[in-house]
Amino acid sequence: MAGKIKITIDGKEIEASPGEKILWAALDNGIYIPHLCAGRDHHPPSASCRLCFVEIEGYPQPVTSCTQEVTGGMVISTRSERLDRIVGTGFEMIMTNHLTDCKACPKNRSCELQKIARERKFRLKPPRLPRLDRELPVDDSADGIKHDPNKCVLCGHCIRACREKGAGVLGFARRGFERVVTTFNGAPLGESGCNSCTACTLVCPVGALTLKV
Repeated sequence: MAGKIKITIDGKEIEASPGEKILWAALDNGIYIPHLCAGRDHHPPSASCRLCFVEIEGYPQPVTSCTQEVTGGMVISTRSERLDRIVGTGFEMIMTNHLTDCKACPKNRSCELQKIARERKFRLKPPRLPRLDRELPVDDSADGIKHDPNKCVLCGHCIRACREKGAGVLGFARRGFERVVTTFNGAPLGESGCNSCTACTLVCPVGALTLKV
């Protein structure tokens, strides 16, 4: 195909567009790479979830596939002992402060965390690290939207959707373990100027922002 280059991922030769990120080239060819924060239209990618690492032949260290562009002849691995250890640890750290109540969650069976766990044989309740529950209040003040920050994975999809399609009221606040998605001055969604477009609920990969039942 004109304008395409050939790369190899996990022993499979595929074609990709020059400048395309490894993550999307892999996913478009049926090769799964765990990811939470990446989006095709995000420039530059945030690479904040640290789950999409791959190894490239000739590169000394693993790289995030959402930021690394393909080049002709590139040979890529998505699985190795080192990669499984890095990605597994990253997933465990996310799950230590994620409220896991899958049976009662509206995103059950369509949750990206469940998909990652299934694909990589990870446990949703890893025993190696202690739980760090924050017990943050659930906000259902906005029409049609329920926000449970205890399930948030800080991917940022809702913030981008709110800015592009909504009222632009969502953003990150605080740092480290205290980091949250919230509104200006922490106001409830229903008092923040939210127009209840529900765009945030459509892009949330977990159960943090859902349609109110």
